[in-house]
Amino acid sequence: MSSGVGVGETFVVRAVRAEEWPEVKALRLAALRDPLAHLAFLDTYEAAATRSDSYWQERAAGAAEGAAGARQIVAVGPGGVWAGTVTVLVEEAGTTDWAGFPVERRQGHVVGVFVRPEFRGRGLTERIFAAALAWSWETGVERVRLIVHEDNERAQGFYRKVGFAPSGVVVPMAGKPDDRELEFVLERPAA
Repeated sequence: MSSGVGVGETFVVRAVRAEEWPEVKALRLAALRDPLAHLAFLDTYEAAATRSDSYWQERAAGAAEGAAGARQIVAVGPGGVWAGTVTVLVEEAGTTDWAGFPVERRQGHVVGVFVRPEFRGRGLTERIFAAALAWSWETGVERVRLIVHEDNERAQGFYRKVGFAPSGVVVPMAGKPDDRELEFVLERPAA
C-alpha cells in the first residue's frame, strides 16, 4: 500500500507491529506537543512522557497487526520516519464507552489522529483514514465514530471531507464545563 506523495517521497500505510512500541511512543509524544493537542487529545505530554516501557509495549501490542479489538495505522515515510497515525477501537454493543454513554451498536471509535506538521497537506491523512476504515468494515462494525472538540475546526473540516457527519451527540469535557466535544459518524457503506 504505497504510493508517491510529493516529489520523490514514498509512504507506506500499514498496521503497527507490537515490537514497534518505541516508535508508537515517539509519535504519540510528538502528537502531544502539537499546538492543538489540548483540543485533540485527552492526554498531556507530561503524563505520557512518564509512562513505563511496559505501558507502551501493551499499547502497541493491543492495536498491532493481528490484534482483534483495535488497530493502529501508521504512515511510514522515507528513511523510516513515522509521519502520521490513527487508531480505531472496536466498541461492542451493550457496553459503555469512555464517556459513560451506552454503546448501542457495534462500532469503531477513531482516536489518536495525528500527522506531523511537515507532512500535512500531502494526502497522508486521507490514506491513513482509508486504511483504518477498511479495517473497520472488515471487522464488521456497523459504523465508525469519532469525537472532536467543538473548537477544532481544522479537524472537523477534514472529517466532513472524508464522509463523517455530526450525529448531534454532544460530550461534555470532564473538568472543563464550558468545553464540548461533538460526535461525528460514518455509517457502514451498503454492500
